[in-house]
Amino acid sequence: QAQLAESGGGLVQAGDSLRLSCLASGLSIDTVAVGWSRQTPGTERELVAGIEDSGIGTYYRQSVKGRFTISKNSAENAVYLHINSLKPEDTGTYHCVADQNPLYRLVQRAKELDYRGDYWGQGTQVTVSS
Repeated sequence: QAQLAESGGGLVQAGDSLRLSCLASGLSIDTVAVGWSRQTPGTERELVAGIEDSGIGTYYRQSVKGRFTISKNSAENAVYLHINSLKPEDTGTYHCVADQNPLYRLVQRAKELDYRGDYWGQGTQVTVSS
């Protein structure tokens, strides 16, 4: 059974950096587009970054451009989200989502209510204190 497992979250201070990991099992990340979705209680889930199956094309939400970097390592079958200069508004649960459609479709579908792609991880919590 294919699974996505996130890790790397924690309690950090504003200005710190983190690297979140999404480790895939039972599927190859070279066959799916992968995104990172952020959920904060009381707010809508939002897609913050995505990467094509090829690793060439990427997507970033406007509010995180310049601070978030998504990457993948095919040998490790993992996708990473590097976050620099963390802000309190970055607080939330970060979920990894994979879609067998191209990245542009993942980005479109991420606007749907409760979109979870073809594969969805349980998430890792990031809390940023000011």
